[in-house]
Amino acid sequence: MGSFAAAACAVLACATLAGCETLALSAIGASASAGLSYTMNGAAYRTFTASQPKVRAAAFTALKRMASPIESTEKTDEGELIKAAMPERSIEVRIESLSPNATRVRAVAKRGMFLHDTATAAEIISQTERALSLR
Repeated sequence: MGSFAAAACAVLACATLAGCETLALSAIGASASAGLSYTMNGAAYRTFTASQPKVRAAAFTALKRMASPIESTEKTDEGELIKAAMPERSIEVRIESLSPNATRVRAVAKRGMFLHDTATAAEIISQTERALSLR
């Protein structure tokens, strides 16, 4: 009977955890409605109603506030790529001008080759928004 009880508990746990997927999807939907979205690879992104130079300056302020030294910046076909670092993390912030007054920011924080730190990416976006509101 002991193995039957263990199997029943395992089935119950799996059935219960299957409902968590729905909750996780609801949480993602709630954050998207707040203006912050995520991709499956751990990137956080948001479009701001501000010019590309203003958003760029705000992203630099955000990274400075988070004590994340900038390693490099480069122009891309879409806009600009800012590379920064934190202990055990590499940071990439892409800034893309959509129009003179709309700019998209995409932040990725990687820990090693395969692990993504979505919370840090979201905080970069949040701090960029905060820096824009102070301007």
